[in-house]
Amino acid sequence: MRNVLPVGKQLLRLSQQPYKKGAVCAASAMSGNKFRLPDRYNAQPSVWVEYIQLALEHKPLNLGQGFPDYPPPDYVTNGLAEVTTGENVLLNQYTRGFGHPRLVNALSKLYSQLIGREINPQSEIMVTTGAYEALFSTILGHTNPGEEVIIIEPFFDCYEAMVQAAGGVARFIPLKPKKTTGTIMSSDWVLDPAELESLFNEKTKAIILNTPHNPLGKVFNQQELEMIANLCKKWNVLCIADEVYEWLVYKPYKHIRIATLPGMWERTITIGSAGKTFSVTGWKIGWAYGPAQLMKNLQAVHQNCVYTCSTPLQEAVARGFELELKRLGQPDCYFVSLPQELEAKRDYMAKFLSDVGMVPTIPEGGYFMIADWSALEKKVNLSEENDRWKDYRFTKWMSKNVKLQGIPPSAFYSEPHKPLAENYVRYCFIKKDENLQKAEEILQKWKASS
Repeated sequence: MRNVLPVGKQLLRLSQQPYKKGAVCAASAMSGNKFRLPDRYNAQPSVWVEYIQLALEHKPLNLGQGFPDYPPPDYVTNGLAEVTTGENVLLNQYTRGFGHPRLVNALSKLYSQLIGREINPQSEIMVTTGAYEALFSTILGHTNPGEEVIIIEPFFDCYEAMVQAAGGVARFIPLKPKKTTGTIMSSDWVLDPAELESLFNEKTKAIILNTPHNPLGKVFNQQELEMIANLCKKWNVLCIADEVYEWLVYKPYKHIRIATLPGMWERTITIGSAGKTFSVTGWKIGWAYGPAQLMKNLQAVHQNCVYTCSTPLQEAVARGFELELKRLGQPDCYFVSLPQELEAKRDYMAKFLSDVGMVPTIPEGGYFMIADWSALEKKVNLSEENDRWKDYRFTKWMSKNVKLQGIPPSAFYSEPHKPLAENYVRYCFIKKDENLQKAEEILQKWKASS
């Protein structure tokens, strides 16, 4: 058996040897830029990481993050308990990679009704690790280097990062308010038709459409959807329809699925979320559906990324859909009762934000509300914070000094357009009534002391 020197003596001997051309010390290889983050990834800090840490340090009332702080429906959580402890032990093991059979069948029954065509559960639906992975698989599966993807601002911040990861080029167009005084609805935020048309060209691969919209709560109407659809058809462009808030729409507004418009099924991938549908954001179960020839690209990414998703969670979500399918459209359907419950919370938040001097945009869908806080600027010492954008300074100062946390909307804009969001803050109203009341009390106390 040959002698082996201890590691320390090996390094000493190596250091005493003369340098040989081409030899690279492991330590030096680890230094420098060889192991830097690849250029295709955005190295900018995440607003979520930063603001979660801010909340942990200063313990404000957190109305920033988008999740309920009260229980989801009993039948959903009880269903998961039954699945994990039931007699069918195989439900705790791997399931079909592109989606648990019971869940894709339930999704097929639901969306076949809603879309008005038969959707094949095996080839036209894929279950993902949240809507986040559905977006990832769609964007990575359909974008070649140099191809352009149109992103409507404000946008869910992962859109841009995913386009960059695919080697694509993000092109941005902002929604802008038609008015800034009086009662402002999310429908008052609109696209410039000429500006939108100018972004389409031979390099355009896709447009990402989020309706109902986060953070504005805008529900795109028929005319707006037809404008987007006509441009997609003219330039042979894919529409990535992020419809995770599809059930959270307030009367009299209605959610129109762009895949139902003439000529759009064959060029649309639609994305949904169990987290938003059943108020279980931590379950991270999402899906995408569309024509088989488009879904193949998503499957290629998915099978080489996560491959399959949690079996018991998919089984529980499937059981939830099977129950709701029986009462779809009826008063006791969760998809009907939840927006009715949230509408009262929305109106309550809009009132207390207005009472302290903010100008809220009333959302037609979703559970977020943005508000113009600029009238309160004299009450806030923005100089205590060092961030470039005012909405970051405002939300951080409020978290630390008033103990109420919102999210800075400029995080959802491209660099050139961030100034459009500096006077706004985003709050979430899918919260317990007592926490919304506490938020009102915090703001009223602050207003009285200022």
